[in-house]
Amino acid sequence: MQPHLISPSLLSCDFARLATEVARVEDAGADWLHVDVMDGHFVPNLTIGPPVVEALAKVARRPLDVHLMITDPLKYAPHYAKAGAHVLTFHVEVAGSAAGCREVIRAFRGEGVRQVGIALNPDTPVERVLDVLDEVDLVLVMSVFPGFGGQKFMPEVLGKVRALRQRGFEHHIEMDGGLNAATLPRCAEAGTNVFVAGSAIFGASDMRSTIEGFRASAASARAGARA
Repeated sequence: MQPHLISPSLLSCDFARLATEVARVEDAGADWLHVDVMDGHFVPNLTIGPPVVEALAKVARRPLDVHLMITDPLKYAPHYAKAGAHVLTFHVEVAGSAAGCREVIRAFRGEGVRQVGIALNPDTPVERVLDVLDEVDLVLVMSVFPGFGGQKFMPEVLGKVRALRQRGFEHHIEMDGGLNAATLPRCAEAGTNVFVAGSAIFGASDMRSTIEGFRASAASARAGARA
């Protein structure tokens, strides 16, 4: 089983102090840094472009976990790969068929991306990604509809995590949306090992203890699921 990884969402940090915020969350124990890329088309919001990812890569000591919520990942993959994305994830909804997904995956690999992920929205059935599991390093299960932070966790998506593990998927399963001290253990129990949290981490009075608590509760939940 993959190790538990905490990937704080930089969307919740103070963008006026981006380098300082990156250092602060890394010092608090972050494993990855989650970077939300939104194009205003696939999701109703605009966020980070390649120049900001490149700037982040210059100061970050942890891998950049870049989540492309965009309609044309093939077009922009080279830019984010060059900017420094360690993990680069696209949405199955924009790729269409399994053949379309494989085209994107292979294009990402061709650009030198070290870990390629595929994401699915809360209302997208897990069956949409099953045919390409052997070609990805990560499946990102959205537990909210992408576009804005601070949404409420949707527990019905946990069945997708269980289905992936039951099918034998042994790589990373990431959960994004509404994660906190109450919801994160439920994700870990189902089989999630990468946890994206924004306001629950950046809004915490003690960021280090929050991250340590998340990691401990995930380990406890996993152990309980095995018992």
